[in-house]
Amino acid sequence: MSLEPQDRERMPFLMLLPNLVTLSGMCLGLTSIRFAMVGKYETAVLLLLFSAAIDGLDGLIARRLKATSEFGAELDSLSDFLCFGVAPGVLVYRFAMGEGNALGWVFVLVYAAAACLRLARFNVMRGEEGSTTHFTGVPAPAGALLALLPVFLSFEGWVNARSVPMLAAIWLGFVGVLMISRLRTFSPKSLKLKGLGVVATLMGTVIGVGLLVTKLWVFLIVVDLLYIAVLMPGIWRMKGRILR
Repeated sequence: MSLEPQDRERMPFLMLLPNLVTLSGMCLGLTSIRFAMVGKYETAVLLLLFSAAIDGLDGLIARRLKATSEFGAELDSLSDFLCFGVAPGVLVYRFAMGEGNALGWVFVLVYAAAACLRLARFNVMRGEEGSTTHFTGVPAPAGALLALLPVFLSFEGWVNARSVPMLAAIWLGFVGVLMISRLRTFSPKSLKLKGLGVVATLMGTVIGVGLLVTKLWVFLIVVDLLYIAVLMPGIWRMKGRILR
């Protein structure tokens, strides 16, 4: 007995679940822009953090349910551009540079364009041998976290990004350069621990959770600074090659 066309097009709900999660993250990123536009910056940052958490969740769900698809991969990439390319740039611009800083907006465009190029390159390189042991350039979610460092510092009262708007703009552009660079960056899949490394990771997790629930902005600043420290050897090597 042949199936009607509408029967052949039916899809189990679980196969759609990863895409629904991706769309949820996209909605959080878009809503973050809305809150940034009305000056509710802390809420905007929290929404971006939730979006980043969801970004890691949708791929995991897709693999567990064996629901991976080219459509889902492209949808995830477009959502990442909005959440980690557009939203952080708008947030930093509104928070640190106000509404009339034309030169600062140029750096926002550089950052957003770099995020777009980074994601396009990732799509092209997806599945290549060796891609699971490291990333080429700073990944978009990590780039968004780095881009927001001036905002985190301001929330904690350590630095007032609004008093140095061009430094915040230059930092945004620098993060964009890191995203499209050929810098080999850390991938969690390459991490193999034993002995003291396991103990240090467990205790670091305890400390991290403690900071997360009591001093969120300090936790995010520490995460950014640790990530920058991990990047520094690679940046130094690249600088050496350029100078030679």
